[in-house]
Amino acid sequence: VQLQASGGGLVQPGGSLRLSCATSGFTLDEYDVGWFRQAPGKGREGVSCISSSGGITYYTDSVRGRFTISKDNAKNIVYLQMNNLKPEDTAVYYCAADPNYYGLNSRYDFWGQGTLVTVSS
Repeated sequence: VQLQASGGGLVQPGGSLRLSCATSGFTLDEYDVGWFRQAPGKGREGVSCISSSGGITYYTDSVRGRFTISKDNAKNIVYLQMNNLKPEDTAVYYCAADPNYYGLNSRYDFWGQGTLVTVSS
């Protein structure tokens, strides 16, 4: 099982980025996927999650209305579209997958490496 997050970078406040989580070694439509982030000096925070079918999504309060999670099971990719970015969104973002857990707790069995998002003018 492998997950690889990409798409991070430097963006100005109010800007947008789309993160991708490329997966391999498992059938994505059998796994729930979460996006997490860790800001400098802070603990890891659950941002969003999506059910195996893609039909159920959830967001932490601070990003609801600005971020959208989606998955393309045919391409084995999970996306996190981030709009109206704020400096407090600056963090390393990680994706994680699990066949039996859906939520924003760090209970996922499989994790990818992070991608850095920096929101600054």
